[in-house]
Amino acid sequence: MTENKTDNLLPSDALTDRQRQVLGILIQQYVETAQPIGSVTIAKNPLLDVSPATVRNELAALERAGLLTQPHTSAGRVPTEAGYRYFVRHLAPTGELTSRERRDIRFQFGQARPEIDQWLRLSTSVLAQTTQAAALATAPRSTRSYYKHMELVSIHDIRVLLVLVLQDGTVKQQMIELQQPMEQDELSRVSNEMNERLADLDLTSIRREAATLSPFAQQISLLVTEMMDRTSRSSASRIYRDGLGQMLSEPEFADGDNARGIVQVFEEQSLLQQVIDEFAELDGIHVVISGDGRYDELHDTSLVISRYGVANHTSGLLGVIGPLRMSYGRTMGAVGYVAHIMSDLVSDIYGISSQTEME
Repeated sequence: MTENKTDNLLPSDALTDRQRQVLGILIQQYVETAQPIGSVTIAKNPLLDVSPATVRNELAALERAGLLTQPHTSAGRVPTEAGYRYFVRHLAPTGELTSRERRDIRFQFGQARPEIDQWLRLSTSVLAQTTQAAALATAPRSTRSYYKHMELVSIHDIRVLLVLVLQDGTVKQQMIELQQPMEQDELSRVSNEMNERLADLDLTSIRREAATLSPFAQQISLLVTEMMDRTSRSSASRIYRDGLGQMLSEPEFADGDNARGIVQVFEEQSLLQQVIDEFAELDGIHVVISGDGRYDELHDTSLVISRYGVANHTSGLLGVIGPLRMSYGRTMGAVGYVAHIMSDLVSDIYGISSQTEME
């Protein structure tokens, strides 16, 4: 779980068992009602066997700890950002989906066409519906570029088109000019030589293997490694989105300024790309609350994000953006389950064992 880099997170034993219980009950009730929660309401919870006066004392202690705040003198309390962070870190339930929900989600993926684009669209749709928040996903990309196939195609005189295909389906083309004309038969011979020697190799291995190629193939291999290197360093990725309308229906976004802010966050490619770059290599489910001091644009919102795919090979990201008043346990459960399904699908596509796990 991502730790906030600006606040000092309270350790799990900073609160008494009763205070932890009261905080958990208050946050879960506040998530359901969006209204400040008072001591009388909490005292009615069957898990507690204390008076409202005792609950008030505990609420006051939690407020002093910075985990709760009181909007008005006569009102109940609501969680602060620190309160949500403590809850997510120490108290949030596992939030696993019901067996019927899991079955329905798997059925939907089974009905979709076996195409990455369809699975990505479905993943955001499923997450948006399940969490009643906005969802995003990125296409799986190889953590390293792997050579699959290349062709040298004679265009005219000394002009040749180099077509490079990588294992993840990426196709790159580059026009080159030779020092002297070459027949297509000779270009095809070099292509075949490289395809036989370099298939399934990554950038480092190709550079090692290049010394064993014929002189002209060595020159072409330099161009190939440059193209692969540019592809590996490129972080641009299409971002799939769904569920913005559902999120805007939440009370937190009734104010026009808040609504415009979250729309800008959801549609702003550069901000989302920053988040994607940060979590692209991290396993597990991560929660970012109110930007965690790193993303000012995410104030008053929470992000639950997870990598999916095959570790150290090919992976993408998917997640949910919603208000701070989020059902964190359920959202983490939904993100984890869909990430697990997507990992299986990516594993099947590339014919390799998935090393990702739901957390």
